[in-house]
Amino acid sequence: MRKLTFAFAVLASLGGAALVQPASAAPGTPMGVAAPDAATTNVRMTHMERRMMRHRMERRMMRRHMERRMMRRHMERRMMRRM
Repeated sequence: MRKLTFAFAVLASLGGAALVQPASAAPGTPMGVAAPDAATTNVRMTHMERRMMRHRMERRMMRRHMERRMMRRHMERRMMRRM
């Protein structure tokens, strides 16, 4: 009983209305979302940047493939040990 009264007292001190309102991370005005046109620039990737990005993506895919393969082998070995 004392815990229940204490919980109500804490809720009352914090303000029950503050807990009911939905939380929003959106800005108050739509102008806060859009950037001014002068601040944005279109930049093309150089050949070397494109090559490095493709190389990094290939490494990522290889690593993911290897991890899945290792996991599959591990699971197969566990299944064989159970028999």
